[in-house]
Amino acid sequence: QVQLVESGGGSVQAGGSLRLSCVASVYTPWGACMGWFRQAPGKEREGVATIYTSGGFTFYADSVKGRFTISQDNAKNTVYLQMNSLKPEDTAMYYCAAVRYTSRWSCLVRADFSYWGQGTQVTVAS
Repeated sequence: QVQLVESGGGSVQAGGSLRLSCVASVYTPWGACMGWFRQAPGKEREGVATIYTSGGFTFYADSVKGRFTISQDNAKNTVYLQMNSLKPEDTAMYYCAAVRYTSRWSCLVRADFSYWGQGTQVTVAS
């Protein structure tokens, strides 16, 4: 069983920045996809950014390209989401998710993610 613990959420003004962190309790030596999803009130959960830790392939939602950056620190079993130029529409609960021993294409499929964190709230004021 893998536990994911998120941190770094908070409240910022539009145009500001936040950095989210997600620490995994178990190291996966290959084939792990980790990522960030978000869910705003009354909306479906959507993918934000994912990374295939074997090779560092990254995928981004169109709405965050150029503003958000996902990165990894394998030594710390940690994935980060640097969020810049935040907009009010970025307001949501952000969830870290992971799937192990898979191909990089699983990074594109929300249903493939087996493990989920509890979420961290991001609020962007206009």
